[in-house]
Amino acid sequence: MAARNLVLTTFLLSLTAGGCGYTFGPQPIAGARTVHVAIVQTDSFRRNMDYLLTEAIQQEIRSRTNYRLASRATADTILTGRIIDMRKDLLSETRFDDARELQLSLGIQITWTDRRTGRVLQERVFPVGQALSRYAASVSFAPELGHSMATAQQQAAERLAARIVDMMEMPW
Repeated sequence: MAARNLVLTTFLLSLTAGGCGYTFGPQPIAGARTVHVAIVQTDSFRRNMDYLLTEAIQQEIRSRTNYRLASRATADTILTGRIIDMRKDLLSETRFDDARELQLSLGIQITWTDRRTGRVLQERVFPVGQALSRYAASVSFAPELGHSMATAQQQAAERLAARIVDMMEMPW
């Protein structure tokens, strides 16, 4: 009797959940299988941050999504971005005023467009400086311990790339 009730309950739950319109996982764009990631634009004087971020986004798309990377002319969708803010802030210093711990923060504006229709699929700003901003990428590093600005830039690019691909996977 208990097994019968369990089967009946499971059947009713599956009918109820199936009719609600909810689905698991990212919702694909109808007919879109490819994406072109344009080189991220920047007005910053820091070298190579644009290329680091572009490569990190491409790697994240390859590893986490079903989209293939393609050229601008053949891609179904185009992802463009502009670094809007890049800060290196002092978190702590030695008694001789040397930097002990620094924080690199990176903010970006992203636009994801369907190239076939021209429709903007997602447009978002990942700001820096907001209290507890969950979108901007911030990395702390300590030169005294052998950490470098180059390592911090790579980590910030990877964190921001993960957030951008999260945005691509969210339903719209």
